[in-house]
Amino acid sequence: MFTLKNKLKIAHFALLMSVLNFLFFHYAFFTFVFEYVDYHSFSGMVLIISLVVLMLVLNALVFYLICYLSHYVGKFLLILFFNINAVAVYFINTYGVMIDKTMVGNILNTNYAESSSFFSIKLLLYLLILGILPSIYIIQVNIVKVTWKKFIITASLSLLFVLALILANASNWLWIDKNSKTLGALAMPWSYSVNTILFYSDRYKSNEKEILLPDAVVADRQKSVVVLVIGESARRANFSLYGYSKNTNPLLSKVPNLYHFDANSSATYTTAGVKSILEHTDTDKLYEILPNYLYRNDVDVVWRTSNWGEPPVHIKTYQKTEALMPHCKGEGCNYDEVLLSGLKEQILASKKNKVLVILHTSTSHGPTYNTKYPARFEVFKPVCKSVDLGKCSQAELINAYDNTIVYTDYMLAKIIDDLKQLKDYQSAMMFVSDHGESLGEKNLYMHGVPMSIAPKEQYEIPFIVWVSDGSKMVKPNKILSQNHVFHSVLKFLNVQSPVYDEGMSIFK
Repeated sequence: MFTLKNKLKIAHFALLMSVLNFLFFHYAFFTFVFEYVDYHSFSGMVLIISLVVLMLVLNALVFYLICYLSHYVGKFLLILFFNINAVAVYFINTYGVMIDKTMVGNILNTNYAESSSFFSIKLLLYLLILGILPSIYIIQVNIVKVTWKKFIITASLSLLFVLALILANASNWLWIDKNSKTLGALAMPWSYSVNTILFYSDRYKSNEKEILLPDAVVADRQKSVVVLVIGESARRANFSLYGYSKNTNPLLSKVPNLYHFDANSSATYTTAGVKSILEHTDTDKLYEILPNYLYRNDVDVVWRTSNWGEPPVHIKTYQKTEALMPHCKGEGCNYDEVLLSGLKEQILASKKNKVLVILHTSTSHGPTYNTKYPARFEVFKPVCKSVDLGKCSQAELINAYDNTIVYTDYMLAKIIDDLKQLKDYQSAMMFVSDHGESLGEKNLYMHGVPMSIAPKEQYEIPFIVWVSDGSKMVKPNKILSQNHVFHSVLKFLNVQSPVYDEGMSIFK
């Protein structure tokens, strides 16, 4: 038996690192296993014990191989693993996320402003205790190398043992295969290591240059404008328009010509959700998206954003909050209201008959929901003020989130009021969210759970539409997808295109 000494044989060091990695970073992994395996049965206990032994031996074998090839590289990688593991398990334990390929993409595309909102003392403690302290020991320990013959023998015996254990669990292969995505997303450090490789592999394979759609034609000279508001993390269950018990839509509920439809997002994370809203069909390929397509075909397109994660936008007027801030006045300029500053005037200044405005908001993005709206919109109290959502009561968390919906209600009503003043235009406002949000249900928070196992809170979204008097009629639609946006905008602006699908338009 060995202890934490400053001098260890390479095999002992590798095994120690494997044991620490197992103890520190696999609570969520085995919580899942115990939840879905009958541990009272003999076969269930065999599976659990096998997974424990397999994880310990396999990780020890990998660490052994790396450290034998180079002590310095091995130590560097282990330090990197322990620190990234610490951050990863903080998010897994705190928010119930899965570190799969889509989550890796979400992380790599996160901007500083969003990532900084997750900062907490608890995160620092995870990093200090599970990452930095083990790193100090890894730096100080002296690894005693062995002969190449002993290395070959140890590695070979370990590999044979692993193979034997895998064969002994042949009856459990079906269960492991069925749950492989979840198990792989919770196994450290391989969840983010493998999925980062897969993410970049998919990006490399994808067609980075968008596939152009067939040319379109603007069919009339009627002045028309659509304001498409892309919501962030707005789930329809918390909109009173959809029957929610709390009045989160006090303004929209009184607006004439307003329609709301059930809709599902195609993904539970921003980049895929926004892409789906802007594309003509649900596909992994990068086809020309709505703003690029209309801009290329003589429609005036304006994009205003306080968010991120959209596909490449190729238009003239792309405005971030920093560009809008100098011309904005009032308390709302520090929030998503800045996106509405001078919007009516910008539409009126257009020299084109057809105008599309896209507002990409961030209003309901967690974990700091209470910072996403001005104080006067804090209708529901008390609210959660911690980034560690598990420390708040669910009532406090939902109150904070509901206040973001009240603020969304105000902004949408304000957009409609502005559009009503454009007497020469046929106008429409469409609000569609990129995905939903978990607020503690099933101990899950925020979003990003793979669609195959995602709860409905993360994909059931609002699809809200307003039309001006005398403009297009709205079909009695049932459940919609995000792809309905593309065809509905074409229909409203009377842009004729070979890719237009009448069945995918919400307008008659």
